[in-house]
Amino acid sequence: MQLTPEALVRDHTVYACVMGSRAFGLATDASDTDRRGVFLAPTPLFWGFDKPPTHVDGPADEQFSWELERFCELALRADPNALECLHSPLVEQADATGRELLALRGAFLSRGAHTTFTRYALGQRKKLDADVRQHGAPRGKHAMHLLRLMVSCRDLLRTGELVIDVGDAREPLLAVKRGEVAWPEIERRMTRLAAECDEAAAHTPLPPEPDRARIEDFLFRARRRSALRPGPYDGLAGTGRTGPA
Repeated sequence: MQLTPEALVRDHTVYACVMGSRAFGLATDASDTDRRGVFLAPTPLFWGFDKPPTHVDGPADEQFSWELERFCELALRADPNALECLHSPLVEQADATGRELLALRGAFLSRGAHTTFTRYALGQRKKLDADVRQHGAPRGKHAMHLLRLMVSCRDLLRTGELVIDVGDAREPLLAVKRGEVAWPEIERRMTRLAAECDEAAAHTPLPPEPDRARIEDFLFRARRRSALRPGPYDGLAGTGRTGPA
């Protein structure tokens, strides 16, 4: 038996938050509400040949969710989207498992963030360069978010803490979005921020590696609790059987 993707998100979400401009402190009247979440697929769903999905797009507009294991894998690799999701100031849902996940936020952080954030920023920079070649100017929204990401990376490396709300940088960043900042100035800011990230990486208080053992222990316990929870798989949980003999 498999659950639909919609049912996994609806009935098994352990953590949900708002991301995007609203979480970054960059929302305007026209901003969408981007929602991200983490669901824990019932353990017995892994016992058959057909595994549950690693992520679900939807069911609502601008909604995306990861299965817990996939989310942990990404966060351990310092994936910016996963790490920022854990640090959203706009949490909409968190059950006991979700609260434990949030309590482990620091265990995911490491110096690897410098590499992954920088690699992501370089990919976005190439897209901006292509826009400039084709249209004479970058897409303001994309330029704004790239600058925001680089500031977030720099401050994470400097302090060891990830804060995604831009605070006092809101108006300068929105000016970039509105196209009020010329491309050469945006380039200068990006170059300066890249150098500041490299400098911060040389002295960062972050550990060399994330605490993989703590995260794996958390995942194991979450899977075990799910396997023992009463439900439609009662005849299988705890018996060692994965189906009819």
